Amino acid sequence: MAKIAIIGSGFGWLSSAIYCAHAWHDVTVYEKNEQLWWRASVLERNGFRWDMWPSWYLMPDLFEQYFAHFDLNVHDFLKLSPLDPSYKIYFWGTEKTIDVYKDIERNRETFEDIEPGSTDKLYEYLKISEYQYDIAMQDMVPKNYDSVFDFFTWDMMTKWTKMKVLSNLHSYVKKFFSSDMMQKIMEYTLVFLWTPPKKAPAMYNIMTHVDFNGGVRYPQGWINAVIQSLVSIATNKGVRFHVNSPVDKILVEWWVATWVEVEWDFIEYDIIISNADYHFTETKLLDTQRQTYPQTYRDKKMMAPSGFILYLGIKWKVQGLCHHTLIFSEDRDENFKDIFDEKKAPTDPSFYICCPSQTDPSVAPEWHENMFILVPFPPWVILDDTERKEYRECILSIVENEIGDSFVDRIVEEEYFGVEHFQERYNAFQGSALGLAHTLKQTAIFRPNTKSKKVRNLFYAGGYTNPWIGMPMCLISWQLAFERVKKYVNA
Repeated sequence: MAKIAIIGSGFGWLSSAIYCAHAWHDVTVYEKNEQLWWRASVLERNGFRWDMWPSWYLMPDLFEQYFAHFDLNVHDFLKLSPLDPSYKIYFWGTEKTIDVYKDIERNRETFEDIEPGSTDKLYEYLKISEYQYDIAMQDMVPKNYDSVFDFFTWDMMTKWTKMKVLSNLHSYVKKFFSSDMMQKIMEYTLVFLWTPPKKAPAMYNIMTHVDFNGGVRYPQGWINAVIQSLVSIATNKGVRFHVNSPVDKILVEWWVATWVEVEWDFIEYDIIISNADYHFTETKLLDTQRQTYPQTYRDKKMMAPSGFILYLGIKWKVQGLCHHTLIFSEDRDENFKDIFDEKKAPTDPSFYICCPSQTDPSVAPEWHENMFILVPFPPWVILDDTERKEYRECILSIVENEIGDSFVDRIVEEEYFGVEHFQERYNAFQGSALGLAHTLKQTAIFRPNTKSKKVRNLFYAGGYTNPWIGMPMCLISWQLAFERVKKYVNA
């Protein structure tokens, strides 16, 4: 039995803690904040309850597989409500509004109005996306890569060719759809990976299969309900948790991580797993000579955006919104240019709105609305009070104009979360909301490894590592880390 420390909490650490404890290891988790669940933290004010991050529940097959691994049924822990429509889309600057349903035939008239023949093309697109999803989930995603030879095998290269991975997603989508609106609908799923479609590999079209074929669900009690279910499983398996307990240092002797320093106390462990921000772990918790990646490596990387987030409690109900609502900018290229190149607050922003009180009455007082607004925002850019106020007014004005309901004067609770908060609360490099963007050069083997190359018993997991970001992927990431832990323990 190994004594294991896990640094930082979130979906990844919960997955790892359960795997390790299930294998009869002694597991302790250290979290710097007051809540265990990191980006899935909860904010509560006067009867309003916000998940602090979007509440999309996708890839139900992966959650079912994860729970089944421990002989558990996910439906015994979560009440999952299918959303119908899955989401609403507003095209800023036009009169066009679309309710998107899992049943494509319900969208046929709308899609054909946008682009004649697009519905049949969508069926073809989804058939290929499903095939590629199956390849990715069976052969590419749940796998550790230790060298280029683990990845560039004949079998893998053959499958990569079929997945069109070397082209970008936008070029791939254009082969099926000619209209700007249909292209935006097909490419919006990159919001889950926070990468421009012209820079993301075409293989990420599998997210469209996840969206249309898999459907969108809502766990009653928000995403925090998923966390609570995992916490209960971990607790039953003997995992110990420490909140308000930031790790200050990982001490290494003879290239073996031996202790973690917590509040001037040095605690010895056999294995250390970090779910903290990868950059923070390497630069703040380890000495320079123990770091896998030098600063020059990080300086060359493209980070995913941060976020300008508003948590709003509103008196009376708000019209024109679904549980999930997307407002697309008029000029996507200009929007991405502002975020990734100019590094300034987007003047033509796309953004996401969640209104969970339309599905779950427990998240707001009666006759009130719970609203979450997320605008992708450039890392490093911190607004002063005046700039933040002006940008807030700009965003709320756009929302009111698009949905046709004036609600600003009815706001009774409000909280802001931005770049500075991602830096402070999550130790996020550059204040990025999700770490590395998913460009071709930052996908699969090109993402950081789940094992330190310098310290024998130090492992990493979470959105920075393989496979990629997102709740289901973090569950897999920690499964991959656990496979390495098993090999280390049995060596």
